[in-house]
Amino acid sequence: LLLRWRRRRGLWRKVKEAQRRQERSLVQMEAAAQRFREQHPSVNTTSILSLPLPELSKKLRDGSLPLEHVFYAYVGKAVQMAIETNCITEYLQESETQLQKMKLSGKPGLLYGVPVSIKDSIDCQGHDSTLGFIKNLNKPAEEDSVVVQVLRRQGAIPFVKTNVPQSLISYDCKNLLFGQTYNPLLFTRSPGGSSGGEGALVGGGGSILGFGTDVGGSLRFPAAFCGICALKPTGNRLSKKGIISGVVGQKAVVAAVGPMAKDVESLALCMRALLCEDMFSLDSTVPPLPFNEEVYSSTRPLRIGYYETDFFTMPGPTMRRAVREMKQLLEDAGHTLVPFELTNVDNTLFNFCVKGIFADGGTSFVKKFKGELERGSIGLFFWLAKSPDWLKTVLSWIAKPFVPRFSGIIRSMRSNTVDDVWSLHHEIEEFCHQFIAQWKKLNLDVMLCPMLGPALRIGYPGKLSVAVSYTMLYNILDFPVGVVPVTMVTEEDEEELKGYQGYFRDLWDRTLVKAFRGSEGLPVAVQCVALPWQEELCLRFMKEVETL
Repeated sequence: LLLRWRRRRGLWRKVKEAQRRQERSLVQMEAAAQRFREQHPSVNTTSILSLPLPELSKKLRDGSLPLEHVFYAYVGKAVQMAIETNCITEYLQESETQLQKMKLSGKPGLLYGVPVSIKDSIDCQGHDSTLGFIKNLNKPAEEDSVVVQVLRRQGAIPFVKTNVPQSLISYDCKNLLFGQTYNPLLFTRSPGGSSGGEGALVGGGGSILGFGTDVGGSLRFPAAFCGICALKPTGNRLSKKGIISGVVGQKAVVAAVGPMAKDVESLALCMRALLCEDMFSLDSTVPPLPFNEEVYSSTRPLRIGYYETDFFTMPGPTMRRAVREMKQLLEDAGHTLVPFELTNVDNTLFNFCVKGIFADGGTSFVKKFKGELERGSIGLFFWLAKSPDWLKTVLSWIAKPFVPRFSGIIRSMRSNTVDDVWSLHHEIEEFCHQFIAQWKKLNLDVMLCPMLGPALRIGYPGKLSVAVSYTMLYNILDFPVGVVPVTMVTEEDEEELKGYQGYFRDLWDRTLVKAFRGSEGLPVAVQCVALPWQEELCLRFMKEVETL
């Protein structure tokens, strides 16, 4: 007991030191911004912060806007958002040195002088990638991830790292080291996750371009909840070298790294910059596909598939209205809308997603928490992962008549043999081919889909793991998908929500109503999907949705 007490006390010391380091970062940022304001009292930071990324980058490249004016304007705004939402974990102080060197450098890249924010799990040389774990403290990355290296070569200035939920296997944003991150639009709401710090910072205006990862909606939830845009590319369109995964080694549910910004044109500019020779030479596993300008700038009418529900998680009134209104607007603009029917989403979620991530019965997932002081908001998954297979079988059988979805999750978390895993990968391949065949049969270009929203109350994402059904489908398929906010919750939506019962009328359906309630004025988004490797077409569709 004494040894255990001493060990716990040592862990708490590490937590306190991490929190002090976070506080020091904010003090350094505030001091740097204050120093700049005193030296340049006439600079209008508000006008700088209001510039969209394409215009800002153009002014930086042609020299009409000084680098330091932009950099310190965003440092000042970022520290304000950090104080309000607790979104920043660390200030990359070397960004100030990079700024000074760039003033003397030659040819500017596409993102010359643009301050960018980086998710905690993306390696930046000399800084921790903690994933909210104590064991990852004081283990600075030896080199930048490939994405960060390319950003620097394109002239971007990574200046902060942002908060994540512990282990990344959550769409909330809380861990013991740095605490809860809040939604900048309403502090009682979650910013989404796992790229929640990015969502809050970009959504609040403290960063003009952010980078996160997505293994089930981790870019899309924060974007939708915070009212901004995000793109989850095909898994290997951008390099994942130097990016720490929530479940290392699993291949069933495909992860991706992607950008977050206030508008679609900013995402397109970012992809133009990243899809360059540097990306392909630094990581030769990335296919050398430069940005296809012709596809992105095309104006030909699109043939668009759409669905209002996946028949697993009943959409809230605003989610359904968002798709219906967008369908009408697209038809009025000359596009063709074709109904697309989803089937067996429960099989996809349980037998592909949950079984894929926890194919070893959760053993590797449990190992991550060994020696940690708490298990964040994934206590239920942790307990199930620790349980023996016979107990999971019994619990699944008992739960099936009362809570069939919970029963499905338990059943999918049993240990698998190597043969089982190979069969699973084969089934996923077959499912993908069938989905594409259905797509091709309807002769579709892109797809319009619901996105979970509005932002859930803090603490509720951990109680609503099944609500990832709308997003996780496209990680299994490995399709590029973007999120664009299109409407806001109205008083009528709130009234209609009172009659929401869900498809299963179980505890999760009742909990979802509580999580949505009181959301008038909050944004709701849609998902825009394209076939693999067609990010430019996806962005072109997103731009159309945004414009309409």
